[in-house]
Amino acid sequence: MKYLLLLCLPLLLSGCYSFTGTNISPEVKSISITNFNNASGQGPSNLQQFVTEDFKDYFQRNTNLRILPQAGDLQIEGQILSYTFSPAAIQRSDIPTGSNIGLDQAGANRLTIVVQINYTDTKNPTNNFDQSFSGFADFPPSLDINQISQAQIRQITERIIYSVFTKTVANW
Repeated sequence: MKYLLLLCLPLLLSGCYSFTGTNISPEVKSISITNFNNASGQGPSNLQQFVTEDFKDYFQRNTNLRILPQAGDLQIEGQILSYTFSPAAIQRSDIPTGSNIGLDQAGANRLTIVVQINYTDTKNPTNNFDQSFSGFADFPPSLDINQISQAQIRQITERIIYSVFTKTVANW
């Protein structure tokens, strides 16, 4: 009897909890993620391509939804609004200037990416939203914006994708 209960426990739990952390209605079967537009005009030339592909890959890995080119039950449209590289922490250098006061220098530089998401849930329109999501990473002041690797940029976009994922299908 004890073994029968242990065998049935996963079946009982699967009805009330999703082990992937998603909260997707059983009637939702597909998602469409359109190609992102880079409205910022900044960043690597393939930024919009790998952001779009990373979104698709993440949703495919973490849900059972079929990815469609358009007209999915869930629809994500996005554009990259901002790709900015700016000083993140200003510090005074010990190098005296003519007035015997040190210079203000960047202690770190920050790359910030902002993405606008228009989300449509065709099965439950109360879940629809149009919202911006941002992510950033700090880099040493000696690193130029052109020296930032695609892997480092992807770390930022992964945070954005995770935020969008939790807002859309995880409902956290």
